[in-house]
Amino acid sequence: MRWDLIVNEKHPAMKGRESAVKSALESPDEVRRSKTDGSVLLFYKAEALKRWVCAVTKRSDGEGFLITAYPTDAIKEGIKIWPK
Repeated sequence: MRWDLIVNEKHPAMKGRESAVKSALESPDEVRRSKTDGSVLLFYKAEALKRWVCAVTKRSDGEGFLITAYPTDAIKEGIKIWPK
């Protein structure tokens, strides 16, 4: 399962934080398109001053899926698509 890979290998800090990722996807504060892959979107949800949860998604063949999720203190460069 993708979530297990994320929390057990890539970003253990996200363990037990499924609701934070869901919130980032459902009601983001900002969404950016990746500079290197136009089918990748980064959804940011503020948690505290200069702290966000980032949920990274990709759309392919009409299907979307979560690539990864992680806590961050900086919003990555990329094309801001929401809010404009």
